[in-house]
Amino acid sequence: MRRWVLEAGGSSRERGAAAVEFALILPVLMLIVVGIINYGDMLSVRQSVSQAASEGARAAAVTPGADGAKIDAAKVAARAAVSAQGQNCADPGCPAVSIAACAGESTKQCATVTVEIAYKGLIPGFGLILPDKLKYTAVARVS
Repeated sequence: MRRWVLEAGGSSRERGAAAVEFALILPVLMLIVVGIINYGDMLSVRQSVSQAASEGARAAAVTPGADGAKIDAAKVAARAAVSAQGQNCADPGCPAVSIAACAGESTKQCATVTVEIAYKGLIPGFGLILPDKLKYTAVARVS
């Protein structure tokens, strides 16, 4: 009569099977982890774009004087906020700033600031899932 004694770590066949299972699941696990990191970076950059547009709209709202001075102040503030995060606007016309009648209030003026930047991603290869441009628009009443 034979007795089978199992080692504390299991048999060598069981350890080999665990290694194979780990090798099969590792690429999927790494793809998920890298995707989460890349998506988190995209959300961080998106927040900085949102902040830049808001800063530009606020600068237009608090700057006294003519519309030209308000537009210039909005552009300077938005560009400064974007560059503080290490980003650049996608084109020379960025940020786009306009001052026009507020929606629903023909007697009030509103500044609309749109910031759009190109987004490459932290880790290449996720271009099919993540956007290639991040855009945000903020509106503030100036008068």
